[in-house]
Amino acid sequence: MNKIAIVIPVHNGLTYTKKCLKSLEESYEHVKKENFYTILVDDGSTDGTSDWVKENYPNVIICEGDGNLWWTGAINVGCKYAIEELNADYMVWWNNDIVTEPSYFVNLEKLLETDEKDILIGSKVMVKNPPNLVWTMGCKFDPYTGERKMYGFFEPDSEEYNRVWEVDWLTGMGTVLSKEIMLNVGWLNEKDFPHYHGDSDYSYRVKLAGYKLKVYPQIRIWNDVVNTGLIHSGSFKMLWRSLVDRKSNFNIKKEWLFYRYYAKSWRAYLPVIKFYTKYIGGFFKWKFLGLFGIKKKAK
Repeated sequence: MNKIAIVIPVHNGLTYTKKCLKSLEESYEHVKKENFYTILVDDGSTDGTSDWVKENYPNVIICEGDGNLWWTGAINVGCKYAIEELNADYMVWWNNDIVTEPSYFVNLEKLLETDEKDILIGSKVMVKNPPNLVWTMGCKFDPYTGERKMYGFFEPDSEEYNRVWEVDWLTGMGTVLSKEIMLNVGWLNEKDFPHYHGDSDYSYRVKLAGYKLKVYPQIRIWNDVVNTGLIHSGSFKMLWRSLVDRKSNFNIKKEWLFYRYYAKSWRAYLPVIKFYTKYIGGFFKWKFLGLFGIKKKAK
């Protein structure tokens, strides 16, 4: 039977962690618990996360960070522990703001019985509220045109998303990889992509190494999208932060590095230029119109 380690990077957010661990425990009730390990990488939380977890979930393995691991470094720490200390066969990348259904690990075990060690497995990620919307069924990247998108993004669930999808890269939640893949491809690039793009960079590297990436609809998780990212909210200061802060998915540096590593044509940079022109230009457009009392309608 496969040993499976669920790796959860956290920095504060104890309220989310409590719900996450409860959801995992409920899922473990339907499988042999001894085959599953929960590794929580606490990267310098100041809200009492580690103490609370030790008291309420003593079986959870805690790896401590000093606040400088970020998401990618925390995933590396957790996966290294899983491989070197637990001899785990598979690692599952998790976040503390997702919950799952009770059948998740039952379905995952059945899937892994087919010995999918040469496939990077993705979960079907749903929007937590409303729960009938798909967040992603995996992602696309075209190194020639620069097109990069998530399949099914905020679309109603349908038969189209109840089949197996072969994709180009995966997000960092519900991604399942074998020890063999990790030892062959190496660790995540925590230097260049400490937070955002650590997942897309690594999973795309796995694809380039010759492995297939597939998303399976029978393993589903729900993502709290409200807890994701950093936005400008109409503030000049926050606009600047959103462009340079590690916590922001709009960070220009990580975007530039991803395309520098993987673009195969100058045309691939055009979507990036278009996106930031629209993002920054839109900010100043509505600031200007706001002087005349014209406000952007809320979506």
